[in-house]
Amino acid sequence: MESMYWHDGDWTSERRPILGLSDNSFWMGNSVFDGARAYDNIIPDLDLHCERLLRSAVHMLMKPTMDAATLASICRAGVAHFEPGAELYIRPMFYARGGFIVPDPDTTECGIVIHRAPLPSRDGFSACSAPFRRPRPDMAPTLAKASCLYPMTQQALNYARQRGFDNALLCNADDDVAEFSTCNVMIVRDSIVHTPAPDGSFLAGITRARVIGLLRDAGIEVVECRLRWQDVLDADEVFSTGNFGKVLPVHRIDDRHYPRGPIAEQAHVLYQAFAHDTARATVAA
Repeated sequence: MESMYWHDGDWTSERRPILGLSDNSFWMGNSVFDGARAYDNIIPDLDLHCERLLRSAVHMLMKPTMDAATLASICRAGVAHFEPGAELYIRPMFYARGGFIVPDPDTTECGIVIHRAPLPSRDGFSACSAPFRRPRPDMAPTLAKASCLYPMTQQALNYARQRGFDNALLCNADDDVAEFSTCNVMIVRDSIVHTPAPDGSFLAGITRARVIGLLRDAGIEVVECRLRWQDVLDADEVFSTGNFGKVLPVHRIDDRHYPRGPIAEQAHVLYQAFAHDTARATVAA
């Protein structure tokens, strides 16, 4: 079994169609989603991912059909259909069926897919500069984790892969560094961690916030600030934070190569220690 699907109260391994050509979200691209991870019988910060999904739905003019606690409980029940310890990606979504252009909030529905997704290699990844920009909130609905934002991610990833890189590092409309196409960026210079300050152009992730807190608790200075491209090139080490890969080192950006540094490794160790502390992390059912 590769995937499990939830809709209208039931889990199934059968991939059933639930949206059609006349449905508002299929037409207008306004569905929202969030992503959580299950591995080693844990689901770190599942509650926060569910809470963010509800906020995204409201921002996109929909009405969530359940509260975050109920959604998290359904997700845990879905994980239980897999063998213990399975490495999974959990993706709950809200979408609207009705409405002409503007969605009818009373037609909001929820769907969930959980599928196998091995954790990426701890060897890390490479990235390149790319001719795409993350938009400001007055240009796109960047305050929601909305599906309509992700075609730019597709374009950036395709651009990078065609050039032999794994990912792309993107700037915002002001040419400040924003994020990798699929995760947040952190750099280290003189043992101080720097990361772009949230400005509405990128999703300041749940894993990002968790890692910042853990590093600060460990006595490591973390500065949220405006980053320029040269700051990245001058960094001693670079790493990413994100739900899919958690904490990963970056070994190359364009022609600049980076070592696998001690602070990136410490961030990984701190995060995994948090995630496996069952008093704080969500435990799989």
